[in-house]
Amino acid sequence: MQNKMRKIAISARIAALPVMLKVLVVTIGCTLWTVYYSFTSSKLLPKNKLVGLDQYERLWTTHKWYVAVENMAIYGSLMMILTLVIGFVLAALLDQKIRGEGIFRTIFLYPFALSFIVTGLAWQWILNPDLGIQNIVRSMGWEGFVFDPLYDPDLVIYGLVVAGLWQGAGLIMCIMLAGLRGIDEDLWKATRVDGIAKWKVYLKVVLPMMKPSIVTSVVLTGTSIVKMYDLVVAMTGGGPGGSSEVPAKYVIDSMFVAQNLGQAFAASTMMLVTVIIILVPWIYFQVAERKRA
Repeated sequence: MQNKMRKIAISARIAALPVMLKVLVVTIGCTLWTVYYSFTSSKLLPKNKLVGLDQYERLWTTHKWYVAVENMAIYGSLMMILTLVIGFVLAALLDQKIRGEGIFRTIFLYPFALSFIVTGLAWQWILNPDLGIQNIVRSMGWEGFVFDPLYDPDLVIYGLVVAGLWQGAGLIMCIMLAGLRGIDEDLWKATRVDGIAKWKVYLKVVLPMMKPSIVTSVVLTGTSIVKMYDLVVAMTGGGPGGSSEVPAKYVIDSMFVAQNLGQAFAASTMMLVTVIIILVPWIYFQVAERKRA
């Protein structure tokens, strides 16, 4: 029996070897390579000439990068809050065992199956003043109606938020719904017998019990915020006037348009730091949960 278990363990390690090599070589190796060359003067091709923090100093004195960071902060804060709230509300409504739950669940989750390019193009048409909402409302008689957020530098980021919510809220709804379905029915029966208001049950009992689902939702939403690129390219291309730039687009433009690898790697490293800041609480929570278990 022990020999059989030993063989199974060896087979499992051999099967996991390609994944481990991929993590070591591709993920960790390329990450360290990127961080190293962010301290060099690399342009079109990588160079080993170290320049210290020059690339980072240039990065944080570039107006385009500040705009990108500000947009990510606005987009990220709104997406994080609204996605969690909308996802939880939809999950709570579906958890009431309503008729046609499967249909509603499919409808809400369907946008997530689309690529960000498709979502961006669809919402570009919807928000286009000559084709979308503004044109429809004006054709109904309101000639003075103005709604063109994608052409307004002050509102364009909020147009991106609308498109992002449309695509991402469905996934968070499914994660929250799974968390709600994992709560014992006896809890609901006890609260009904005690006459506790349902909103108090959700706020003081249900939400604390759904920490794993909430943390997972935060991590998934946070990582999607940091690497947002396709949606911006499809909807605005960074315009108008560079007002919808984001860090991921800054990296791509620096690498392939400006042909400045050192600057692109410095921006990538700053994005990596942001991802680490998001992941550390999740890892801490997972370790703490295992210790308690």
